[in-house]
Amino acid sequence: MTDLNLMGQRASEARYQLQRARTYDKNRVLIRAAELLRERRETLLLANAEDIAAGEAGGMHSGLLDRLRLTDARIEAMAEGLLQIAELPDCIGEVLERFDRPNGLHIEKRRVPLGVIGIIYESRPNVTADAFGLCFKTGNAVILKGGSDAIHSNVAITGILREALRQSGITEDAVQLIEDTDRSVTAELMKLNRYVDVLIPRGGAGLIRSVVENSTIPVIETGIGNCHVYVDKAADLEMAAEIIINAKTQRIGVCNSCESLVVHRDVKDEFLPVLARSLRENHVEMRGDEEACKLIQDCVPASEEDYGREYLDYIISIRTVDSLEAAIAHINQYGTKHSECIVTGDEEAAARFLNEIDAACVYVNASTRFTDGFEFGFGAEIGISTQKLHARGPMGLKELTSYKYTVVGSGQVRP
Repeated sequence: MTDLNLMGQRASEARYQLQRARTYDKNRVLIRAAELLRERRETLLLANAEDIAAGEAGGMHSGLLDRLRLTDARIEAMAEGLLQIAELPDCIGEVLERFDRPNGLHIEKRRVPLGVIGIIYESRPNVTADAFGLCFKTGNAVILKGGSDAIHSNVAITGILREALRQSGITEDAVQLIEDTDRSVTAELMKLNRYVDVLIPRGGAGLIRSVVENSTIPVIETGIGNCHVYVDKAADLEMAAEIIINAKTQRIGVCNSCESLVVHRDVKDEFLPVLARSLRENHVEMRGDEEACKLIQDCVPASEEDYGREYLDYIISIRTVDSLEAAIAHINQYGTKHSECIVTGDEEAAARFLNEIDAACVYVNASTRFTDGFEFGFGAEIGISTQKLHARGPMGLKELTSYKYTVVGSGQVRP
């Protein structure tokens, strides 16, 4: 039986050691962890194969299997992510503001770690390495609770990370994995506010809703992604097709894939039949409104639910609109405030879309698949925040920090 209070105590003790760690020492651990991930590639693939076999036996959806699967390339990406984090400037201790008061007090606003971070996540074992790297570089201890479907992979990765810490002379409790897969342990973690400063859920809508509704720990919500691509009347249609195919089919099981397509009526007759052929070749089912169904023979009539759904599958919804205003209204109504794109050659339309769409990341003429900490140059990410307080969008190093005021005087007392 997992003793979460003991894990919390260890994490709390580790946080103070980490806050004293030099940048050089932190980077040395990250580099060693990357080396070990590469060296133990076969061990990781074997552990992951157990999880994949269990998922296939249990009828896991293909999109979730894709999230779960480790490959040589994905292990290399985990290692490269840690190396990129090591190369990034250490923001801890950064002075954000400094000023002097008339009474002689000198005040500085300094960037500091959050403390102990709890992360609850599903399927994706690469989160284990990414979360450790970002939390460690920012001086935070982390308690990880992965899904039961990735337990063998997560145990193997965490073992490597802890070995890198041990070899470098830094407390292994900088990262701890809850290996108990019972759901009651997850519920208990949500109440561990005595030790955990922030809780970050990464996964499907059900997990995120459960954490937001039940946690006594402050939550940074990493939301689901019902991401749209809007093809404007001034769009380069060849470009639009390439963006949509990339955003929809490169990886279906990720939160930044395109789930919904909005098309201006002025280009629908020319664009939709051509796009449909490409979608069909990529085995994508189309669910559209009446106009889309008239133009695409095998298009299924869309329900209201389709327009607000994150499929994580080879399915896309299609809505035709009369204007840019209607497109913006549709996306703001059904989107999940994650990532939205307009394809257009009209600078005014692009500017309006950028200004009026309510989302963490808004694109002009680029795939939504770029919403990613690695692609943004953050080294990795802890998740894509779709909320507005504290952090929004891909969460890198600075999003895992807070600040405090340091006040230096010379004997002042308040009159």
